Amino acid sequence: MIYLDYNGSTPLAPEVADTIRRFLDGPFGNPSALHWASRPAREAIEAARADVAALFGCAPGEVVFTSGGTESINQALKGAFFARRDRGNHIITTGVEHPSTLSTCAFLETLGAEVTYLPVDETCMVDPDTLRDALTVRTILVSVMHANGEVGSIQPIPELSAITRERGVLLHLDAAQTAGKIPVDVTALDVDLLSIAAQKMYGPKGVGALYIRDGVTLEPLIHGADHQAGRRAGTESAMLASALGMACRLARDLGPMNRVQELRDDLHRRLLERYGNRLHLNGHPEHRLPNTLNVSFEGQIGSEILDRMPEIAATTGSACHEGTVTVSSVLQAMGVSDSVGAGTVRFSLGRPTTAAEIDTVVKAVAAAVGD
Repeated sequence: MIYLDYNGSTPLAPEVADTIRRFLDGPFGNPSALHWASRPAREAIEAARADVAALFGCAPGEVVFTSGGTESINQALKGAFFARRDRGNHIITTGVEHPSTLSTCAFLETLGAEVTYLPVDETCMVDPDTLRDALTVRTILVSVMHANGEVGSIQPIPELSAITRERGVLLHLDAAQTAGKIPVDVTALDVDLLSIAAQKMYGPKGVGALYIRDGVTLEPLIHGADHQAGRRAGTESAMLASALGMACRLARDLGPMNRVQELRDDLHRRLLERYGNRLHLNGHPEHRLPNTLNVSFEGQIGSEILDRMPEIAATTGSACHEGTVTVSSVLQAMGVSDSVGAGTVRFSLGRPTTAAEIDTVVKAVAAAVGD
């Protein structure tokens, strides 16, 4: 059984699993209290906050722990909308964002927000000029995915942030797919808000983080007691925070991703040798996540390919319902035709992926697709 759906979720890194085990028997105290039982929990949380901050290149006080990427995105978008309503109600995002962004924007529209959805080109890239043209005096926030999880294209964030900074507009970056794969330094990217999810970077499900640049005020998403400097109510979990901290510590070393990219490129090369111009690459050929290969097999149905190789865990870019194939919204936004998009399969490799597994996948695809 071979797992090639690392963009969907990752297994726990052994170091993260060890961290979780150490916390099963304590510390158990409420980290907000001041007595002896709480001090170890509070110290563990602050150590984890420092580990996350080191990955982001920010101050520990700019890191807020959340329940995952979805909550972080909701906090960034809703928090900015409610905190900045006196300045405007216009939000800009793209049409290829994660559902947690698109659904949040749709909800805010019911509350009076005006949302502009920027288009992408055939490689899933945003043209900075379209962002510049979309900005108005009422724009309060731009939210962009650092890299698309389906096709892997990495957006030109420094170019986009230069535009938002010039206009005094907040920029939120959904970095769930990039943390641990490429640098996510908030200073180099020049962003105001940045979200990550532990489950995408060999940590546990149920925890994430949101970077909030010092000086940026957000309305809390969850109200209650004055936890995390009043930015996110709820008693923190020392276990989950420490697990995320360890995952971030491991993610700082991007060296293993060189080998992952070599394996990804080898898989692509071998598929091209067999299928030639019947194989279509989806996403930018260069500015792409080092682990992601999204390809379409012309004349095939992606779900049927995967059904014929059940030992391979991968995903498809289309859905088949009663004989009708629907191409994903991301591929549609890129202008991929239904005939090509129907045969899409996404292989997303991970740090544990081996060369032997790639050999097996090549053989499995050959048997499933044929000549």
